[in-house]
Amino acid sequence: MRRLAFLSTDNLEGFVSDDERAVAPLAARGWAVETVSWRQPCDWNRFDMVIIRSTWDYQKDAARFLNVLERIDASRALLQNDLELVRWNIRKTYLRDLQAKGNRIVPTIWQEGSVSPEKLEGFYEQLHSEEIIIKPLISANADHTFRLRRKDIPFHYDKLRHIFAGRAFMAQPFMKNIITEGEYSLFYFGGEYSHAILKTPQQNDFRVQEEHGGIITAVKAEEKLRRRGEAAMGSLGQIPLYARVDLVRDAGDEFAIMEVELIEPALYFRMDAPAAERFAEAVNRRAGGG
Repeated sequence: MRRLAFLSTDNLEGFVSDDERAVAPLAARGWAVETVSWRQPCDWNRFDMVIIRSTWDYQKDAARFLNVLERIDASRALLQNDLELVRWNIRKTYLRDLQAKGNRIVPTIWQEGSVSPEKLEGFYEQLHSEEIIIKPLISANADHTFRLRRKDIPFHYDKLRHIFAGRAFMAQPFMKNIITEGEYSLFYFGGEYSHAILKTPQQNDFRVQEEHGGIITAVKAEEKLRRRGEAAMGSLGQIPLYARVDLVRDAGDEFAIMEVELIEPALYFRMDAPAAERFAEAVNRRAGGG
C-alpha cells in the first residue's frame, strides 16, 4: 500500500469535513490514508503523497504553515497542491492576476496600509456601493470579514483599526445576490469538472460557510457558470489536483469570481455520490498510478 497523508489541524471541532468519504475509494486504489495535523512534528518521508485538506486555521500563522509545506516539499512525499501554487493562492491578490488574464472578479480595492475613517468613506464612492466587505489578504472561514454600511463605521472603527493595523486588506462591494440567490462553488479534480453546489447564508447573515449556518444545496451548473469556472481554471498555468471556484451572479447577470480555492477547500463529497471516486482517481493519476 502507498501511504497518503491528509493534512489537517489539531482540532476540527465546529467544522464540517467529509474527507473521510474519499478514504475507501483511495484504499481501493492502493492508498493507506492517515490524517495528520500540520501543527505537529512529523517525518514526512513516511508518505508517498501529502494532500492539504482541512488545515482550516493556517491563516492564524501563515508563515509557519508555509514553512511546514516547504519541509514536506523537500521530503520524498509529493505535496498537493503544488507549493508554488499554494504560495500564489495564499494572498488574495491572486484575484488581481486572474483579472489581468481576462477573468471577471468582484470589483476590489487592494490596501497595504492601515484603515482610517477617510479611507473607509472613500471605498463606498470608489466601489459605487452602499455596503462594503473588508477582509485581510490572507484569510479563511470568513475570519475578520466585515460587512459595513456607512453608518456602521463609528461602531466598528476601533475594532477595524486594531485588526488591520499594518495588515494588508481588501475592500469589495457587498454582492446582494449572495443573499437573494447564493454563492456557487464548482469543483475540479485533476482539472476536470466534478460537481457544483449553491451556498446560501442563514437569515440575517451574509456568510455562506456551514460553520456560520450556511445552507448547502447540490445544483447542476448552468452553461454560463461552467464557462466562467473553466476560464478561471485555464488561467492557473498548471493543473491542480483539486480546486474550488466560487462565483456570484452580479448586477449585470454575469458570474464574477469570489475565490479560487487551491489550498484547503472543503470539497463537499457528500453532495455528489461519485465525487469521492473522481477525487481518488485524480490522486491516482497524479501519482502515476493510472
